[in-house]
Amino acid sequence: MNSTFNEYSHIIATADAGVLSILLNRPKAKNAMSLALLDELIHALDAAEADPQIRVIVIKGADGNFSAGADIKDMAAARNQPDPKKAIYELSCAFGAMVARFATTPKTIISALEGAVMGGGFGLACASDIAIASHTVKFALPETTLGLIPAQIAPVLLERIGYSEAKRLTVTGARIGAEEAMRIGLVHAVTDDLDDAISQATGHALRCAPEAVAISKKLLRDARFMQSDTLVEHAANLFVDAVTGSEGAEGTLAFVEKRKANWMPKD
Repeated sequence: MNSTFNEYSHIIATADAGVLSILLNRPKAKNAMSLALLDELIHALDAAEADPQIRVIVIKGADGNFSAGADIKDMAAARNQPDPKKAIYELSCAFGAMVARFATTPKTIISALEGAVMGGGFGLACASDIAIASHTVKFALPETTLGLIPAQIAPVLLERIGYSEAKRLTVTGARIGAEEAMRIGLVHAVTDDLDDAISQATGHALRCAPEAVAISKKLLRDARFMQSDTLVEHAANLFVDAVTGSEGAEGTLAFVEKRKANWMPKD
């Protein structure tokens, strides 16, 4: 276990064999995301990104819920500030910054979803590279039923399920279960054994070269906005770097020699 991940009050973060496991740990509040919890999530991600040994981050929630979204106490406190608009703006930006950081990190992000998945928790699930749900999961996008908007999760919601489904969920204040979440592409798998499914996904992720994963994730983000002719040259240059780089040399040699590449787990 890396001591860098041992100093939190609202999350529990443990590192083992290249995997950082983050447990959202406010069970009495269904792991609602307070500002303090957001700060700890960002700190843990900063530490993981600075540690080349950490390649995969798995996020879970304590006691059968992933996260019920924003902490109502923080929202009430923001309304009572001398300048409430500024306080609410900063609170919203904090949520957006957390979601954006997890959506763009070079590390592989896996979310283990069960129980309540709302608000910022919904956004974090959408930002994950792999989202695996138990049959107990209950996604909710209730903002419009409260006279609010899904401000900071809109970008990752669009990315995950597309414009049509994002509109449907938004204008209905939808609450959906595991099967519908799977049907619309919100999650990648539904399982009766969440721990086993996460273990399998983690094992697959650890077979992939870390630098290749980081560059591939960035290329996929870039590809959404680049013109086709520009993208051809950009992707070709990245491919040249990969083929001639240390990971490309090791990976292709390992394939020829019928052995595991040096970044793969040995057991």
